[in-house]
Amino acid sequence: MESPAMRYKEIVGLAAKAAAELRAWERNHAQQLDARIAAAEATVTQAREREVRTGQTVRNWWRMTADNVARLTWLELGEEPEPAPNAPGAWLDRHLNEVKPVYQELVDAVLSLGWRARR
Repeated sequence: MESPAMRYKEIVGLAAKAAAELRAWERNHAQQLDARIAAAEATVTQAREREVRTGQTVRNWWRMTADNVARLTWLELGEEPEPAPNAPGAWLDRHLNEVKPVYQELVDAVLSLGWRARR
């Protein structure tokens, strides 16, 4: 049978071992969280850069459209498009890819009008 002193030493030893294991787990978990935070920050940075590029692209398309429509005195250009904050980001490429053919249709339609209809 163990003496109370031996039992106490065993319990203190187990507690110290558990504390060391807990510190190691916390250190490892903190490193994992730091890596996840860094990855999330990189993703946010990339999204912001993409947002800026997309805004520039949309403004360029809008200016080109405005130039084409400006030739039509009987057609009034509406407001410049505003970003939709609730739009799904996954659809961005699809929407941007749809702009070029639609813009080309507009150009073709304007060009197909007779010169009298354009001014």
